[in-house]
Amino acid sequence: MRRLSSSLVAAGLLAGVGLSAAPAVHAAEAPVFTLDGPAEVGLRPHPATGEPRSTTIDVTVENPAEDQENGGFDGEYTVTFDLSGVAGIADVRFGETGSSHCTITGTTGTCTDAFGIAPGTNSVAELEITAAKGSAPGDTGGIEVTGTAEGATFTSYTADVTVGGPDLVMHPLDLERDVTPGQVQDAPLTFTNAGTTDADGVRLTLTTTHGLDYTRRYANCDYTGTKGWTKAVCDFPGTFEAGATYTLAEPIGLKAAAHAYTEIFTHRVEERTGVRAAPRGNGPRLTLTKAPAAPRAADLDPRDNQQEFDLRAKNTADFTAYGDTLTATAGETVEARVGFRNSGPAWIAHLRSGEPVATVDVTVPAGATVTGKPAGCEPRTAKGEYREEPLGAPRYVCSTSIRVFEDEDFALPFELRIDKVVPDAKGTVTVRDQFPSHPELAFDPKPANNTARLVLNPKDAGTDTTGGSTTGGTTTGGTTTGGTTTTGGTSTTGTTGTTGTTGGSTPTTRTGGNLASTGSPALPLAAGAAALIAAGAATHVVARRRRAGTS
Repeated sequence: MRRLSSSLVAAGLLAGVGLSAAPAVHAAEAPVFTLDGPAEVGLRPHPATGEPRSTTIDVTVENPAEDQENGGFDGEYTVTFDLSGVAGIADVRFGETGSSHCTITGTTGTCTDAFGIAPGTNSVAELEITAAKGSAPGDTGGIEVTGTAEGATFTSYTADVTVGGPDLVMHPLDLERDVTPGQVQDAPLTFTNAGTTDADGVRLTLTTTHGLDYTRRYANCDYTGTKGWTKAVCDFPGTFEAGATYTLAEPIGLKAAAHAYTEIFTHRVEERTGVRAAPRGNGPRLTLTKAPAAPRAADLDPRDNQQEFDLRAKNTADFTAYGDTLTATAGETVEARVGFRNSGPAWIAHLRSGEPVATVDVTVPAGATVTGKPAGCEPRTAKGEYREEPLGAPRYVCSTSIRVFEDEDFALPFELRIDKVVPDAKGTVTVRDQFPSHPELAFDPKPANNTARLVLNPKDAGTDTTGGSTTGGTTTGGTTTGGTTTTGGTSTTGTTGTTGTTGGSTPTTRTGGNLASTGSPALPLAAGAAALIAAGAATHVVARRRRAGTS
């Protein structure tokens, strides 16, 4: 026993040595959060009579965590605003939005939040700032913002506040709203510096949606964009005087493209910060001239920097539905690809409302059960009423995104299990308006091809499954396209171009409707509207995301 005890003691000592020699386990690094807001704030001078007009800024905190599920910070945190730097220059109070947990005592503001910090950008508080009585144009000071929390650190933020400054106000355009494809309009952009000081250089940011083109690309503008929009950023050096109005020496030419339908032109002016180094247009330089027009009333309001103009082209889009025809045995699972194609000439986009352009309504043929569906398709009863179970429904409604391009194809793959062979079983595929009470598509001049058929085990191999025309062919010899090949009792589903074994195989036969996808994947999310406009608008709005339902 003594020997055993000695052995155990020795083993324990050795174990202790081993543990002490092992590298220490580091605690998780403390998160670092970034406080932010506008770096410079201009205030309207205090009026001789009446109340001063305020400028509102949003102070935010950024949580850089990428894990949206587990990256949040759940502890309490406090943000402190040192207002002593603007005493006698500006009066500061917390705004009504998102500032219920904030107070000001003397020259110190405090916001305490017990709900933590979610990943991404979160609003801390709104500050409403006005020029103090007795302040003068040119007076400047700073608001220092710091944060504290147990187990976290914050990077500070400073807002430089100045009484007076330039106020660039973009004038609205008077263009024709109803145009025809190919029509060109001149856009004589004009702005006023309605502030109290000169602007040192300006920048114009122009954004056009998919159906608008620029007739000329200028040497001092750079052009970027995607299929959905184009942005032009044009720099103008020099001094732009307070109280003066400026206009383009040559108006911007806007041309409605052949595929134009509902379009937006956004034009914004702001004081230039830095010089852009990017590809430029190959045309002449775009220049500004001082206009004799009287300036607008002075107000330091950045919301006046931007104007938007909506156009509507007299155009149409032909949405053609297509179905599918499949031959399969009982117990087999096959893939049916149905949907519609926009044959143009117009693209269709609901950029303002953000609503889907159309709905694809699919009814399932008798004898089959849906075992797989696209993510954007919702189950319905045969009468179109709500159904909770996602699979096995007799009917599905599938919403498109907020935009459908002029050459786009929306292909919807459904997996169907053949429970019982019903000869010539027919379902339907209809592209319609999202509201079934008025299913017609207002922009579509050919409603006859908005419905197609989905056929299982047809009596006639040449069954037409498209909205007015027969397409596709027949798959034989164990090769399927997006369907199922049964070989020796084993079923392989959903692989395009898979070749089976001819010996003892029972191939799935498809005819018609297998259109190649030329656009985006089926049913992209509707979040593209805001991105489409905001990407080129250069707005200064910060998205607010707060936890526990606070906004």
